[in-house]
Amino acid sequence: MLLFDDVALFDEGKKRYTDFNLPGAELRLWEQFYDKAASDHYYRLLETTTPWQQRERKIYDRIVPDPRLTAYYGGANGNAWTKPLLEIKEQVEQTSRIQFDRVLLNYYRDGNDSVAWHSDTLPKDGKHHEIASVTFGATRLFKVRHKTDKTVQQLNIPLTHGSFLLMGASLQNHYEHQVPKTTKATGGRINLTFRISESSKPVYVVEKR
Repeated sequence: MLLFDDVALFDEGKKRYTDFNLPGAELRLWEQFYDKAASDHYYRLLETTTPWQQRERKIYDRIVPDPRLTAYYGGANGNAWTKPLLEIKEQVEQTSRIQFDRVLLNYYRDGNDSVAWHSDTLPKDGKHHEIASVTFGATRLFKVRHKTDKTVQQLNIPLTHGSFLLMGASLQNHYEHQVPKTTKATGGRINLTFRISESSKPVYVVEKR
């Protein structure tokens, strides 16, 4: 059974490549990086086997739950890598020619789940690294805007089922991004962001079964 039926998305069976040519930063997109069958397979698998958690954060004087579910693998304190995650990681690394050692999963259950405008926190080593973002599930808008230069046009990128977005190391310095809420009826979306730790050493530990 095919889960997600974006019109004409998988019509050619080929990856669609876009380089956004942002001033001062790299942002590249591969649509149909995974075909429909593989995308459906990974969505089902990750939705049902990931140990999802809803984290909380303090905003002013209130403790509020994050409007999405998350899970973390690799690095110093993450869950042990699973075979499916290592498969995806290897495919992303082959295309990007970058090695990643951890991954953050976000599960947007419906249009009410979101992430606000932000740029990723500066790592302890004082420099940002590349981030590889893979999407399975419903299409959601990924918005990107320059932090200071309002003459740079904001991007509204539909991240589709099976797409792969590569963010260059300098993107977090100059730009911020968000996944806004939507009133449009939408299903779940699982996003994987592969990252590099400050003292990156490739770790390939697979969970015991």
